[in-house]
Amino acid sequence: MDNSLFNPKQQEIDTSSKIVAGLERISEVFKVLLWEKAKLVGLSPIQIQILIFIAFHKQELCNVSHLAKEFNVTKPTISDAVKVLDKKGMVLKDFSISDSRSYSLQLTELGKKLVKETNDFAKPLKKHIDKFNESELVSLFSTLSELIYKLNRSGILTVQRTCFGCTFYQKDNGLNYCNLLQKELKVTEIRLDCPEFEEKASG
Repeated sequence: MDNSLFNPKQQEIDTSSKIVAGLERISEVFKVLLWEKAKLVGLSPIQIQILIFIAFHKQELCNVSHLAKEFNVTKPTISDAVKVLDKKGMVLKDFSISDSRSYSLQLTELGKKLVKETNDFAKPLKKHIDKFNESELVSLFSTLSELIYKLNRSGILTVQRTCFGCTFYQKDNGLNYCNLLQKELKVTEIRLDCPEFEEKASG
């Protein structure tokens, strides 16, 4: 128990434990901001997340199976949330894919309106991040993007669309390069959610 990363005494002697505790605090910020917005519009946090995801991602990712992986919840949880969104007239089910039992989701005009009202829920957090100088932002982003990639490789984070795991990405002499864009990537050009992402074959 003494060496638990949640023990303040452990945090005093181990910077990694302190960082994990800090990340936990930041995850709480997201929950609080999302809940506040959810209460205002009469939806649950996961329903808001689904609407925002559909608004900004290609249709083949907007199905129950992928959304369950994306938000690390069960398919029934997503199905229940979708049922409510469908009933409220915020999403449409598109059965025009090869498997007649599954469907992709599209936003209705009402759904788009809700996204406009809710997709700024994390703005209070961004406002504080904006106060860091450019070199601090580059350093923070570099660390976060590598951490996300490593968590995905170890199976903790089930979905990621970052450059590091993409078949088009390569690193030569310490430089990041995208073979799709055919350009060198600065640290700040590394994407965390790339529309053209294609998973690199393992092995």
